[in-house]
Amino acid sequence: MPSTPLSRRHLIQRAGALGSVALAGSLLGTRAQAATALETKAAKLGFIALTDAAPLFVADEKGFFKKHGMTEVEVLKQSSWGTTRDNLVLGSAKGGIDGGHILTPMPYLITTGAVTPNNVPVPMNILARLNLGGQGISVGAEYANLKVGTDTKAFGKALAAKRGSGKAVNAAMTFPGGTHDLWIRYWLAAGGVDPNKDISTIVVPPAQMVANMKVGSMDTFCVCEPWNRQLINQKIGYTAITTSELWMNHPEKAFAMRADYVQANPNATQALIKAVMEAQMWCEDPANRAEVAEICSRRRWINAPVADVIDRVKGDFDYGTGRVEMNSKFQMRFWKDQASYPFQSHDLWFLTENMRWGYLPTSLDTKALIAKVNREDLWRAAAKDLGVAAKDIPTSTSRGVETFFDGKVFDPANPKKYLDSLAIKTVKAA
Repeated sequence: MPSTPLSRRHLIQRAGALGSVALAGSLLGTRAQAATALETKAAKLGFIALTDAAPLFVADEKGFFKKHGMTEVEVLKQSSWGTTRDNLVLGSAKGGIDGGHILTPMPYLITTGAVTPNNVPVPMNILARLNLGGQGISVGAEYANLKVGTDTKAFGKALAAKRGSGKAVNAAMTFPGGTHDLWIRYWLAAGGVDPNKDISTIVVPPAQMVANMKVGSMDTFCVCEPWNRQLINQKIGYTAITTSELWMNHPEKAFAMRADYVQANPNATQALIKAVMEAQMWCEDPANRAEVAEICSRRRWINAPVADVIDRVKGDFDYGTGRVEMNSKFQMRFWKDQASYPFQSHDLWFLTENMRWGYLPTSLDTKALIAKVNREDLWRAAAKDLGVAAKDIPTSTSRGVETFFDGKVFDPANPKKYLDSLAIKTVKAA
C-alpha cells in the first residue's frame, strides 16, 4: 500500500513539535548542568608539615583537584595549629584559609568559640577523615634504660624523681584539646600519671619537636611523623608507642572547611571531597607508599630527608629500642578500614575527652553540635558519585563500642559512663 504524502501544514506542525521537544530537552540539560556547575574553582587549604596531610599533597601533585574541576586550589603550609586556627577564623576573604588538614577536635573547638579570639564562634564542617592512627609518642634518650611502652608507671616514677630534684618535667603536644594532647594525656593517665599535676604539658609546633627535645625542653612528646622517626635518626630519643597501640585504628586528622564556604559552594565542596577521597585511595595503595614518602619529603610540603619519612609511611617501625615491626598493623591508614568516613561516634569521643580535661563544659549539647559540624552526608554523596564500593561505605554513623589498651570502653550510646570510669580527669561545670 503506497504511503500517503505529508501535507505542508503537517510537516510544519511536526517540525514545530520536534523543536519543542528539543528545546525542552536543551532546557533540562542546561538546568542539570547548572545544578552541578562549580560555584568556584578556588579554595585555600592549610596543612601542617606531617605525613597525615599526604592526601592533600597527593591531590595537588597528582592532579586530583584539577580532575574534579578545582583548578585554583592553593595548599598552603601553616607554621602551627594555632596559625591554622587563626587563618580559619580570618577566612580566605581576609587573607586566611577556607579549610584543610586539621586535628579532628579543632573544628568543634572553633565552632564553639572555645579556642577563638574573644570566644567568637566560627562554624566549621568536617567533610572527611584524612587518616586513622599513625601518630607517635616519643621519650628522651635519658630514659633509654626504661624502654617505655604502653605502661607509664615506671616512667611516672622517673619523672617524679626528676621533678623532686628541682628539675622541670614537660610533655609536649601540638594544640590544647587536639588529638596529640588527648593521646599523651590518655597514655600518661592510664599509668597513674596526672598530666595536670605530675608533669607540665606544653605546646610545641610539630616541626620544632625534635629541636626542643635536643636541647632538653621536654621529656616526652606526641606528634605525627616524620618527627618521631627523625628523633631516632638523630639519636636523641626513641618511640614509646605508635598511637594505634592505645586505640586500634583511632580517628586522627580531618578534612574540614569553614561552614560558610560549604554553604556558598556546595558543588565545589563536593569536588574537593572527591579529590581528597581519590588521593586517599592512591595513598593507601602499598605500591604507591614509597612515592607518597618522596612527595611528603619535598621542600614545599614537609621538607625533611626521605630517610626520616619512608619507613613509617610504608608501615615499618623501628622504635629505637631494639623493637622492630615490619608492615605493622598499627600503621597509618588513609582509606582501608573505612579510614576516610567521618564517624560521628568518634567526634563524640573527642568531645567527651575535651570535657574530661576541662576544655569544654559537661553541659554541652553534643548531639546538636555534632549534627551541625559533622557533614558525613556530604561524604556519602561524594562516595556515591565516585562509585565507592559498598564495603567502604559504613551503614551507620557510629563505629560502635570502642575498647582502649587499658580496658576502658567507650559506648557512644553512654558517653557519661565512660567519663565516670576515668580516675584521672579535670572536669569543669558549665
